[in-house]
Amino acid sequence: MILESALLDVLPGREDEFLAAFAQARPLIAAQEGFRSLRLRRCLDQGRTSRFLLQVEWETLENHTEGFRRSAEYQQWRALLHHFYEPFPEVEHYGEPLLEA
Repeated sequence: MILESALLDVLPGREDEFLAAFAQARPLIAAQEGFRSLRLRRCLDQGRTSRFLLQVEWETLENHTEGFRRSAEYQQWRALLHHFYEPFPEVEHYGEPLLEA
């Protein structure tokens, strides 16, 4: 299992629009081969409520980087969501947990 992680800094004042667009975009990623789950969390810290943490679980790294990113659905995802970010998020991928408590 691969964990994709991205901090999404949404333009202040556009959070509700972003969440509505994300609700439309979610089925596009959920239908992809290798998709396992998705979590979107909002930052609770004062002055950071425009920041969201996106975590997506994939079967393999390639399911995300080659499958979803090269799909027609990704183009729709981009059109729905990418204009909300400033700066554009850095996406990282993590392997299996090394330690759990």
